[in-house]
Amino acid sequence: MNNWPLLSLLIWLPMVGGMVVMFLREERQALARWVSLLVTLVVFLLSLQLWLGFDNQSSAMQFVEQAQWVPAIHARYHLGIDGIALPLILMTTLVMVLVVLAGWHVSQRIEQFMAAFLLLEGFMIGVFCALDALLFYVFFEGMLIPMFLIIGIWGGPNRVYATLKFFLYTFFGSVFMLIGLIYLYLKTGSWALADWYAQPLSLNEQIWLFLGFLLAFAVKIPMWPVHTWLPDAHVEAPTAGSVVLAAVMLKIGGFGFIRFSLPVTPDASQELAWLMIALSLVAVVYVGLVALVQADMKKLIAYSSISHMGFVTLGLFVLLGALADPARQDAIKLAMDGAVVQMISHGFVSAAMFLGVGVLYDRMHTRMIKDYGGVAQVMPWFTLFAVFFAMANSGLPGTSGFVGEFMVILASFQAGFWLAFLAATTLILGAAYTLWMVKRVMFGEIHNPEVKKLEDIGSREAAMLTVLAVLVLAIGVWPEPLLDMMNISVTHLIELAARSKLG
Repeated sequence: MNNWPLLSLLIWLPMVGGMVVMFLREERQALARWVSLLVTLVVFLLSLQLWLGFDNQSSAMQFVEQAQWVPAIHARYHLGIDGIALPLILMTTLVMVLVVLAGWHVSQRIEQFMAAFLLLEGFMIGVFCALDALLFYVFFEGMLIPMFLIIGIWGGPNRVYATLKFFLYTFFGSVFMLIGLIYLYLKTGSWALADWYAQPLSLNEQIWLFLGFLLAFAVKIPMWPVHTWLPDAHVEAPTAGSVVLAAVMLKIGGFGFIRFSLPVTPDASQELAWLMIALSLVAVVYVGLVALVQADMKKLIAYSSISHMGFVTLGLFVLLGALADPARQDAIKLAMDGAVVQMISHGFVSAAMFLGVGVLYDRMHTRMIKDYGGVAQVMPWFTLFAVFFAMANSGLPGTSGFVGEFMVILASFQAGFWLAFLAATTLILGAAYTLWMVKRVMFGEIHNPEVKKLEDIGSREAAMLTVLAVLVLAIGVWPEPLLDMMNISVTHLIELAARSKLG
């Protein structure tokens, strides 16, 4: 399969599958489900071929595909992946299989529901593969359309408000990125990222470009103070929508910093690292405190996601000012490794947390913590999974939730004790809001008679949660395969970020 255009297959197969599913007649709902599941399984198996054929010892882009696209403006259909994009693609293709299973019981317009997720999968994989900036932007913006429909059609009672807020925030940020992309095209005459990495830029140019990228990617992560769309979107989104939003779409903001901000504007990245560190710590501490007072389980997990994603930006920027210091190179590598591991770990843990809320919501049709209590008495198997994922979300050693955060905290000591101390508060706050929620929902006396009628998880739900539990445990106990996969690529990213482009 090495001669196959694997990346194109991963992008376009789900999109074609989505178009096929979309036009199935309403009475063929069962077929729509099975075709969607088959497509996502095939895409996942194809993504494993990337892993098997990937060379961990090369920093060059691999599985590269190039073709003419829009010759008049020198835009090319240019795809390729490195050791940072690969684990994100593997996570995406696996999570999408679980997303189809999570939406299995949906009955309203099921063919359109599944088609929207298949189209979304193609766009998300395209973002991780694009080596042409205009192609990246098309995929980046394309994701908005299916997600807009998923929340707007299958969401909760306030779905119109949440959808418009989600669209306006993300589109607003993207406009500034587009201005930056056009400026770089006019400067270089090319949309190729490799050409942009080599283009000299003044510090003033870099700062403006960095701020343009920041607006787009900060909204997508999301970072404080442009985070308020996320809790609303999560609360109104169907379970499958919340899973893909938390597990994959938030990671695209962090990936944008890796692909654009650090290598294209390295001097501005170092100059404004203090700003990124400050915003990251606000997310870790302040948003963690906000999570403590939430009464809605989905809102609590949404704020938890913002707090945990603060470690991604913190890891990427915490030691940028020390790039010229040979004594700190190991710490810089540790921080950036931790940021990427955190993206993968949070993808699996957040997916599991939202699936868990979905399991309860399907049975009780409420997300309010006060409506539960004593669930463990009637759903012991579900409680086992819930407690395990709560521990992972709290950063328990032996789970993936510990690995990335610990690496970033350890590296942060090189930047200053108090900075590391503030970062480490997430271990306390995360345990506080997550375990307190689990205690109130799962344990204690049953006050609501509806809880007594609950049935434990079935085979479909158990399969989804088991897959995620195995992955969270595997990364927590043995993160070496993941670190080996991205090792050379992270080292290369540090070299690009350390190379001054002042012209």
